[in-house]
Amino acid sequence: MKLVVGADHAGYELKAIVVDALREWGYDVDDVGTHSADPVDFPDITRRVCDPVRKGDADRGLLVCGTGIGASMAANKFPGIRAALAHDIYSAHQCVEHDDANVLCLGAQIVGDRVALDLIRAYLHAELRPEEQFARRIAKMAQLEKQAADELNRSS
Repeated sequence: MKLVVGADHAGYELKAIVVDALREWGYDVDDVGTHSADPVDFPDITRRVCDPVRKGDADRGLLVCGTGIGASMAANKFPGIRAALAHDIYSAHQCVEHDDANVLCLGAQIVGDRVALDLIRAYLHAELRPEEQFARRIAKMAQLEKQAADELNRSS
């Protein structure tokens, strides 16, 4: 599985631990930064994670910021991205099983490194469940995204 991982300055230290663990676990990892504790804006890092996922150059993405909230909000602005914020194991796997999440967001100031690694394992081992209700809901989310884009284009 090809993964793309990014963090802002608040998530920098946790991202380093995550990237090392993912590589140790055998994943193909693209670390898109940040590569220091110098301040950086999370929307910029979010683009670096989401673009390869949207284009099919990565299977899934991981974003780390202070709380995970900003990264999640920014990631969900990108068409085709279904980003989930998870601070517990159930949410980390359920977001894939029910909602086909393709980006997981974590809060470095909320979870420690051991919990973060457990969350990531749950996320990466999860698969979309084949039940009709999940496919229907995912299709409805895509339709909402399309309708909103169409409305914006009409009003421009």
